[in-house]
Amino acid sequence: MWNVIIALMPALAVAIWIFGLPALSVTAVCVLCCIATEWLIERFMLHRPSTIANGSAIITGLLLAFNLPACIPLWMAAIGSIVAIGIAKMSFGGLGQNIWNPALVGRVFLLLSFPAAMTTWPTAIPSGLAHSTGASAADASSGATLLQSLNASGSAISLDNVDFLGMAVGQMNGSLGEVGAIAILIGLAYMLIMRVITWHIPVSVLASAALFSFIFGGNPLLDLFAGGLILGAVFMATDYVTSPMTHSGQLIYGAFIGLITIIIRRYGAYPEGVSFAILLMNSFTPLINRYCRPRVFGERRGK
Repeated sequence: MWNVIIALMPALAVAIWIFGLPALSVTAVCVLCCIATEWLIERFMLHRPSTIANGSAIITGLLLAFNLPACIPLWMAAIGSIVAIGIAKMSFGGLGQNIWNPALVGRVFLLLSFPAAMTTWPTAIPSGLAHSTGASAADASSGATLLQSLNASGSAISLDNVDFLGMAVGQMNGSLGEVGAIAILIGLAYMLIMRVITWHIPVSVLASAALFSFIFGGNPLLDLFAGGLILGAVFMATDYVTSPMTHSGQLIYGAFIGLITIIIRRYGAYPEGVSFAILLMNSFTPLINRYCRPRVFGERRGK
């Protein structure tokens, strides 16, 4: 858990650089509310020792914040944190027993409850640049994400005008975790080196999304860097509790997440589909585990 937190730090640093103090405020509220909710439920409802020291509540708070706009009202961020821990995690018994990724449940709850606030994005201005121009990231004008613009225009935006390098280093509108693709990949490298996760889920998600983006007439590079696909593939789809246990199951799981994400982006009402794709495949994880289990030592084939 603490290695995952360390891996999230580069992306958090980029979010704070891009959006300034509001990004730090949203993150702090989410983390503190997740910790408080878990402690209160264990102390006064479950009557058992606190488990907040394992770091899972901190990860949920960080990941929920990474799925929110920097300009979201802090009380909404607090509500999302309470839902993520109280409903998606603790109502199932706590860590290791939840069906769906808690941070994504909190994110989808906020999206359905407060769609306007969840789809209003501050224009991404690096805090240093904003300071030099006399503005601040918090006061920056709101703007649509690239996926929203493509969805509204029927993909009429000329891709020749898309700055992919700028997107990779955070020069685009989006949630806190969407704007730091390179930082997220640094976190991925760290987790692979520390053997926290394996490559199977992130690679299968991204490869599947790129493939089906091409098949459906999209731009694979754009679909990879625009939106929260990289964040979801690296940090949320890989959640131990809600993802398959075997490598073969992980490849199937990741491939369907990529496919569903592109289908939602192309034909759904929302320009982004990563959260819904991961939650849907979380639901299929027990079934995947059943049919992709390793053969028991000594078990005869065909049985």
